[in-house]
Parts: sequence; C-alpha cells; structure tokens
Amino acid sequence: MKSKEIILFVVTMGLLFFLTGTPCSHSEEILVFAGAASKPPTEEAAKVFEKKTGVKVNVTFGGSGFVLSQMTLAKKGDIYFPGSSDYMEIAKKKGLVFPETERNIVYLVPAINVQKGNPKGIKSLRDLTKPGLRVAIANPVGVCVGLYAVEIVEKNFTAEEKAAFKKNLVNYTESCEKTATAISLKTADAVIGWEVFQHWDPARIETIALNKQEIVRIGYIPIAISRFTSNRPLAQRFIDFLLSDEGKALFKKYHYFMSPEEAIAWIGERKPVGGEYVVPGQWKGK
Repeated sequence: MKSKEIILFVVTMGLLFFLTGTPCSHSEEILVFAGAASKPPTEEAAKVFEKKTGVKVNVTFGGSGFVLSQMTLAKKGDIYFPGSSDYMEIAKKKGLVFPETERNIVYLVPAINVQKGNPKGIKSLRDLTKPGLRVAIANPVGVCVGLYAVEIVEKNFTAEEKAAFKKNLVNYTESCEKTATAISLKTADAVIGWEVFQHWDPARIETIALNKQEIVRIGYIPIAISRFTSNRPLAQRFIDFLLSDEGKALFKKYHYFMSPEEAIAWIGERKPVGGEYVVPGQWKGK
C-alpha cells in the first residue's frame, strides 16, 4: 500500500469511528464512584457499554457518602452516581461535580424487606419494635438507604418505640447491597430498605410495603460528571447510554421505578421527590 493510500485509510477509519462510535481501540477507560443502590443494573450497563464502544467502565460501589469520600481523597473519577439526592446535593455544594450534568436515572421507594415467605409475620413498621426480632439498617452516616430508614423511624415512632427498635438493631450495614444481603443470608429478620431489593434476589427477599402515611419522600438515583474527570466527553457518553432506551431497559429488568409517577402509583399517595435529610447525632454510631 502506498503512503497516500495508508494516510487515506487512517483518516477514513478515524472518521468512521467519530461518526458511528464504533470502537477502534480498547484503551479508553472511565471510573465511576457509585452508591450500591444501583449495583445490579449498573454492572450490566458497564458490560454492555464496553461491548458497544470498547470503553472499559470501572465502577467502585459502596455507601454513597463513603464513595464520595473516596473520590474526593483520590482526586480522581469521571462520574459520581450516588443512591439518593442527599449525597448529590453534598457533592454539588462541595463543588465535586458539574451540576449542569446532573440527571435522574431511576426512582426508589423505602420499604421493609424480609425473608421470603415472611417467617416472622412482619406486617407493619411497628412490628420492628417487637422483642427478639433481628433488625438491620444501613449506616445512616454514609449510606442512602440508612439515612431514609432513620428519617422514617424519627417521623413515625415515639421515644419508647425508638428505644425498642434500637434494641432490635443487630447491625449497621455498609451499603445498600449489604443491607439486602442481610436478608438473603438470614443474618437479619427484617431491614428497612428499598422496595426494589426483592427484585435483586426474588428467591430469598420479600418486600412489605410501608403504610403510605409512613413514607416521607420518594428517592431517586442521580448521576453527574465529576470535577476530577480526565475525559468529560466519554463520561457524558456513558450517562447518555444509561438514559437511552437500551440503558433504561437494564433498570426496568430489575423493576426500578422509571418516573415519579410510577413510584407514586405504587405508594398510593403523592410524596415529595428527592430532597435532603440530616441524620440526628444520636444515630451516628449504633
């Protein structure tokens, strides 16, 4: 092949990649710091995106506050993908993300999760105060679902009921994933988690809906580009993929609520969406 033909070939392949997004190398990577509330579909999305584009998506999962601290200390990461608005608001206030890039991916409703078949016969929030029950919540300082659990307990329980509930607490779990796993592995009889947990492990987890009056707000899973990104266009491309029909299908597979209206329909009453909650000091350490 002559030199002019080689140059033309290289230019043509480069243009083809630019126009179609067809991968021409597997050397590009992005790093996502994610709350574990989205773990099952996000893991699948990362694999599909890599197969489509050749871009490897490395995801660090954990409690939303904990992974935010990791991203901040490391001063690296292309995307922040927490499990609730509470932690995204913190990230925005600290200037750790580009606020104009924030998008909402899916919506969440808090609920009680129990072992399949509900062997303890748990029917209500107040049942979690019964003596001898093993209850777990996520660490409310750093994990979105734990923060929501405390908010619900503080709103609905008397001082005596709170004391009884705390006596039943056997664990503060480290992430949404580990909160669900506490039921799967039967290390707890019940957790205050997300409604969606039952769809992560339908053979072992069952959801008991809270009374609509007990639910304070609907959560959502936001995403934004990190200030530490080394490749903002590529980070945006992954966000766009999650918002595409193909990306949304992966979340629908696990029965996440795709809109506030879907969450409201499940609850049976309109609730505020998103927002922030400050955990009272007495919950900072079980």
